Amino acid sequence: MRVMEFLDQAGVKYETTEHSPVFSAQGLAAAEHEHGKNVAKPVIVRADGRYLMCVLPAPNKIDLGKLKGQVDAESVELADEEEIGKLFPDCELGAEPPFGNLYDLPTVIEKSLEADDHILFQGGTHGKAIRMAMADYRRLVEPKVLEFRF
Repeated sequence: MRVMEFLDQAGVKYETTEHSPVFSAQGLAAAEHEHGKNVAKPVIVRADGRYLMCVLPAPNKIDLGKLKGQVDAESVELADEEEIGKLFPDCELGAEPPFGNLYDLPTVIEKSLEADDHILFQGGTHGKAIRMAMADYRRLVEPKVLEFRF
């Protein structure tokens, strides 16, 4: 797994767990007995033709209109599954980790995640979760903090 190698090289503490395959961020929250607000859900969008990773809490949806104004784009739309598969060839579709920097994607994080002490996310497969300190995540990814949920 690319993300775990990255975390190991960075020397950060993290914990991995295995669970039955889940296919949504809310499913991950349930499987890990974690509040959905601490589960990071990466959503890939195209903003004026360039890809952007948007990370938000599991229970929330992305507000493309809000995002559009904050990334100074004429158009913002969700990337389709085929595009996502090409961007994340080492991940199961829908289990991408919220590390856009590992895939040459600018990353933005929803402001509501900013104050959390930890973050939980899928580790590239539908049966593996990674939990780590939010401070370490922010230091490694250096995401831009925006407000784009509803």
